[in-house]
Amino acid sequence: MKKILMYRWKAYNYKDIKFTFEKMGFEVKEVYQDLLNYDVDEKFAAELKGMIKADSYDFFFTVNYFPLISNVCQECGLLYVCWSCDNPLISMYHKSVFNDVNRIFLFDLTNVEEFKGMGVEHVYHLPLAVDCNRIDYLFKNSGDLDKYLNDISFVGSLYEKNSYDKMEYTLPDYLRGYFEATMEAQKDLQGINIIDRMLTPEILMELENYFELEKSEDSLSDLNLIFSVTTLGFKIAEKQRRSILIELSKHHDVSIYTNSNTADLIRVNYKGAVDYWEEMPKVFRGSKVNLNMTIPNIKSGVPLRIYDILGAGGFCITNFQAELPMQFENEKHLVWYYDQRDLFEKVNFYLKHDSERAAIAAAGRKYVEENCSYEQRINTLLEVVTD
Repeated sequence: MKKILMYRWKAYNYKDIKFTFEKMGFEVKEVYQDLLNYDVDEKFAAELKGMIKADSYDFFFTVNYFPLISNVCQECGLLYVCWSCDNPLISMYHKSVFNDVNRIFLFDLTNVEEFKGMGVEHVYHLPLAVDCNRIDYLFKNSGDLDKYLNDISFVGSLYEKNSYDKMEYTLPDYLRGYFEATMEAQKDLQGINIIDRMLTPEILMELENYFELEKSEDSLSDLNLIFSVTTLGFKIAEKQRRSILIELSKHHDVSIYTNSNTADLIRVNYKGAVDYWEEMPKVFRGSKVNLNMTIPNIKSGVPLRIYDILGAGGFCITNFQAELPMQFENEKHLVWYYDQRDLFEKVNFYLKHDSERAAIAAAGRKYVEENCSYEQRINTLLEVVTD
C-alpha cells in the first residue's frame, strides 16, 4: 500500500486533503507537534528521523512549507511535498528551499515565478480546491439553515491586531505619512500590488532604525519582505475591509462573521465567529451576496474563501485577482470588481436581480464541482511527484 507521513496543524483545508489521500488509496500516518520554531527543533527533528527510518514512505506531506521538515527529509532521502494555502509563506524564504527532495506547490503564480527566478528548481503552480461532497452531506443533515440568512455577508478577520498599529507612533512624522499614503493608494487597487515599489532602498534604510528584524541564520527573508507582509499587508487589509463594510452598511443590510473587534462598524450586524466545517457553508448558502476581499499579500492567486463560497452554492462578489480569468468567467461563475465604486454598483444590481444572482451561483457551484475538486488537484500534484 502507498504510505505517506503528514504533519497535522491548524490549516483549514488539512482534513479535506488528508481525506482525499486516503480516498485515493494512501495510508496516512499523522505527525503532530506544536512548532514554536519552523526552522530549528532538534528533539522534533530526531523524532521525525526515527519515524522515517522505521518505515517506508512514498513522501512526507505538509500544508504550507516547513524548513525543519524539508531538512530532515533531505538528510533521510525522502521526498518532501507541500501545498500552500497562505501567501507568501515567510518560512519559504530559507536556504532549505533549494533542497532537491522538495516538491513545492503554491497557489499564487506570482510567488511561483519569484522562486523560480531565485533558482528554486522544484516549485509548481497548483490552485486551491473545495470538497463539494462534504458540503452536500452537511446540508442534507442540517435543519437550521434559516439561522444564516443574510443580504450581504463577510466571513473573515479584520486584522485589527496588526504590528503596524504597535509601531506607528514610534515612527517620525514623514515616515508615518509616507506609509499612510502608500496604504491609502493600495487600499482601492485590485489585482495590483504597489507596496514593494514603495519600499525603496532609502525608505528601508530609514526604517531599519525603527523596525527590528528577527530571523534565523538560514533565513533568506529581508526587511522589505517582512515589513510589507506582516506589517503593511495586514494593516491594508484592515483598512480595505473596514472601509467597504462601513460604506455598504450605509445603504444595505450587512452582516459580518468574525472574532475581530467590530465596535466601529455601527451599522454592520455582528454575528460572531463561525466554525469552518459546520457553520461557514451555511452562511455562504444563506447569504444573497458573499463578499471576498483578498488580503494584498496574495498578489495574483485565488484564495480559499472563493472556492468555499462557490462550493456551498453561494453567490460570490470578489475583488479582482490576476488569476481569476485563468480559472473562472466573470458574471458566469462569480462576479469581480475593480474598485469600491464598481463593487457598490454591482452589489446594488445583484441584490435587485434574484434570477441573475441565482444563475451565477448555480454555475459557479457546478464549475468548482467539476473542475476544482481535491481529487483533481492531488492527481495533478501526484503526476509531478511521481514523474
